[in-house]
Amino acid sequence: MATDDTSDRPDGSMPEHRPEHHSTRITLNPDALVALFILFGVVVALATTRIAPDAILAAGLTAVLAVPVPDANSTWTFGLLTPSEALRGFANPGVATVAVLFIVVTGLKETGGIDWLAQRVLGQPKSVRSALVRITFPVAGMSAFLNNTPVVAMLIPAVDDMARKIGISPSKLMIPLSYAAILGGTWSLIGTSTNLVVAGLVISSTDLEPLGMFDITRVGVPCAVVGIAFLLLLGPKLLPNKASAGVAMSDPREYTLEMIVPKSSPLAGQTVEKAGLRNLPGCFLVEIERQGELLSGVGPEQVLRADDRLLFAGIVDSIKELQNLRGLAPATDQVFKLDAPRFRRRLFEAVVSPSSPAVGSTIRAIGFRNRYNGAVIAVARNGQRITAKVGDIEIRPGDVLLVEADPSFIDRHRNSRDFLLVSGLEDSTPKIHAKAPLALVILIGMVALATFGVVEMLVAAMIASGLLIVTRCCTVSSARRSVDWSVLVVIGAALAMGAALDKTGAASAAASTALALAGDNPWMALAVIYLVTMLTTEVVTNNAAVALVFPIAQATAAQLGVDFMPFVIAIMMAGSASFAMPLGYQTNLMVYGPGGYSILDFLKIGVPMNLLLAASCITITPMIFPF
Repeated sequence: MATDDTSDRPDGSMPEHRPEHHSTRITLNPDALVALFILFGVVVALATTRIAPDAILAAGLTAVLAVPVPDANSTWTFGLLTPSEALRGFANPGVATVAVLFIVVTGLKETGGIDWLAQRVLGQPKSVRSALVRITFPVAGMSAFLNNTPVVAMLIPAVDDMARKIGISPSKLMIPLSYAAILGGTWSLIGTSTNLVVAGLVISSTDLEPLGMFDITRVGVPCAVVGIAFLLLLGPKLLPNKASAGVAMSDPREYTLEMIVPKSSPLAGQTVEKAGLRNLPGCFLVEIERQGELLSGVGPEQVLRADDRLLFAGIVDSIKELQNLRGLAPATDQVFKLDAPRFRRRLFEAVVSPSSPAVGSTIRAIGFRNRYNGAVIAVARNGQRITAKVGDIEIRPGDVLLVEADPSFIDRHRNSRDFLLVSGLEDSTPKIHAKAPLALVILIGMVALATFGVVEMLVAAMIASGLLIVTRCCTVSSARRSVDWSVLVVIGAALAMGAALDKTGAASAAASTALALAGDNPWMALAVIYLVTMLTTEVVTNNAAVALVFPIAQATAAQLGVDFMPFVIAIMMAGSASFAMPLGYQTNLMVYGPGGYSILDFLKIGVPMNLLLAASCITITPMIFPF
């Protein structure tokens, strides 16, 4: 409580006012100590074990719900949060939005829309550094005006495909994808929800003018340039090399696949290299048949023509991708005579039994489609390269047939004497390229609805996913399978742990303790505000972090008698500067699994990135927004 200090001076003058936070003692109640202990245990488990992240976070959520804690009367209660408080994170619109966006991405993927975007946005780089250039700048630009969650969700499969095509590990590219989206979010007020949260606090809690669309841009763009330069220069050295795509491609089975360039194909008139058929990962263009003439030793400058028949040899993953490449179609017309529509089919591998009646006959002569209700599109034979057309291949015992058929194919022939083994290939449904423009229009509509505030992002995503299913861009079953529940568990549990830190006062105490170090120097105070926000963002959600630090920063600026605007910008920047931990930002969590990362991988590149962005922002902000 404030007191009248004039009696302490003989002349009755007021004592000199000094900030009181220097002498503030922060005490933690038992609940806060327990919350910090649980958080520490989760971080250590993520850093030092190979247990799945969703299992670790689920264990942390269980601890938050069930841990015994003494109260002020030395009696014991259970749980830092009530069940409704702990599970509120799973009802968070952000978690629901991520779930629905998985369906949106599936629609784009099954129509080949992502491939179309990737070809134009990402191109065909030749090295890690050129791949980083093609990822970082376009993604940052898109994230300035689009919600970065769908941007990253949309490009994860495309970046994974890029990594495989240039023979590198996806772990070299997934973290830069997330970081570029985060940096791009600092370019405008609508770049990320964190900026909008701070803008709302400015209106409701200060006398400052409302933030303009591009107030943050003058700081965000130079900081983003510094961050992207860091990724380009040191990223290839600091990023891990997990499960190299080149290793994953080593497969002794080499299939022979025959494809045709249809008359309406966009590949007609392009060279082999420009069409993306040169240096295919795990695949080789053996020859081209053109009007009865065989062109062997196909070079990169060979121009493709309509009705060309292309003979490929390669491993199953590459053959699967080729079969879905826009501009090529299976050369066998048997594919188009099957009863089930293509969007309901998938690929199967069937090993021919010595007792099969097909042995000794060609695929065409045996009438494979009529006999088995499936079309053979490729054949593998004990590592040998078969140069004959698929229909003219004479079947031998042990041949592996790649068959396109309806999903019941495996049930019909699993116990058949004609095949030793029948297995389905994951993610092998043929793409419906004709519907790619429709899927992209739906995507643009979703982004426009959310960007212009017509509806919330969740509602826009739900409308888009519904339209994709109704228009057959994806099926209900594929939409159901597309949801990655492990990602949702990680995000929901992380939100619950953040709520526990907030409710128990652990986060507030930690922030106040750090701010006590600032002293009377406004520049130092700005640095502390930035660092506290950044560190808080790493362990709780970014929106919670800025909301927690904002009132403390406002009080600090008032106490120092300086303009609050530099602190506002610093909080907005630091709220997005979550690079060192996967838990702090949604896009980091999204690339955590696809990149095969551990928490140490994020620390190795994220800590220097955090420090570099902190130094840049703390230096630039007061120059543009003086104290």
